Amino acid sequence: MTIYDIATSIRYDYDPPATAGRNILRLLPAHLPGRQRLILSQVSASPNPAERSERNDFFGNRLVEMSFRNPAASTEFTLRARVERLPAAAVGGPDQSAPLGDIGMLVGHDQSLAPDAPQHFIGPSPRVSASAEIADFARAATLPGTTVRHAVGAIGRALHQAMTFDPDATTVDTSPDEAFRLRRGVCQDLAHVMIAALRGMGVPAGYVSGYLRTTPPVGHPRLEGADAMHAWVRAWSGPATGWVEYDPTNAVEVGADHVIVAYGRDYDDVAPVQGVLRTSGWQRSVQTVDTRLVDGQD
Repeated sequence: MTIYDIATSIRYDYDPPATAGRNILRLLPAHLPGRQRLILSQVSASPNPAERSERNDFFGNRLVEMSFRNPAASTEFTLRARVERLPAAAVGGPDQSAPLGDIGMLVGHDQSLAPDAPQHFIGPSPRVSASAEIADFARAATLPGTTVRHAVGAIGRALHQAMTFDPDATTVDTSPDEAFRLRRGVCQDLAHVMIAALRGMGVPAGYVSGYLRTTPPVGHPRLEGADAMHAWVRAWSGPATGWVEYDPTNAVEVGADHVIVAYGRDYDDVAPVQGVLRTSGWQRSVQTVDTRLVDGQD
């Protein structure tokens, strides 16, 4: 068990001031029985919104909706939360995932249309299209007769080695194909490329947004992506194992250092801030994240 205090701020500046806006926020850590418990939380905005409501989306992610009616030169959204995190059971445990060659048959046998059903994550999604180049890379990274979980790790490690973490190389709209050709990008890019790679192998794969532990344990390196909201991948590995999660930016299976916020097919399903804005000028944004252990741990 690990308990974190999380502080997040996302600020937007407008010139000229925005006259109105409506936003959907996905900032709240998820409540996942047996894996993660949200102990307390507060999502706020400056200026105060004219309207506010909360609901869950199709994938079960908690949304906070806010609307603004008065002119504002800036808007800032903040999260304060305390979260109890348990490691995923599969991390470091025996591999009970399906053979890679059987995964297509197993997906076909799964008739569920629940939010986490593999059928939702096997085909193209708004930000991740089929890519022959990325699929060829994935096939070259895996051994014949391997399991899905082993393939997930092999592809994640290969991408980690092939691509350089570079926050200046891409934008939020960069496609997986472009990032892969550049061999550079941020956690969003590596996650999208890995999703395309896994789907190209017939493995259902989705996008996970969340937070990373800011300060590493003594003697361990600091993980890339800890200064902003992070992203990684989950892959359906058959009915016995279900979903496993992997962080290609840091080449690690996801464990207690990762705090989960939202699940989706790609970034469009989990973007921390979405919405519409009435303005005739430019805007810029600044994001800060701090995820720290509660005193007395580790």
